Amino acid sequence: MKAIVSEKGQVTIPKAVRTKLGLRPGTVLEFEADGGRLVARKKGGGDAIDEVYGSMRMDEPVDAYLERTRGR
Repeated sequence: MKAIVSEKGQVTIPKAVRTKLGLRPGTVLEFEADGGRLVARKKGGGDAIDEVYGSMRMDEPVDAYLERTRGR
């Protein structure tokens, strides 16, 4: 599949690709240059752990937390 870059730097993603990946208006994409390739990824479409990693601060070791919350 091909797409042509407009003078404004815009590209239309082919319908078959949009459908296959579930891309809808408002979908946020992240772009990365990888060698001579352009890689686009859906934001939030990745691993759920990657999305929340580092968002919580633990004041106790994980093992102690699990023991306490599991009632052991």
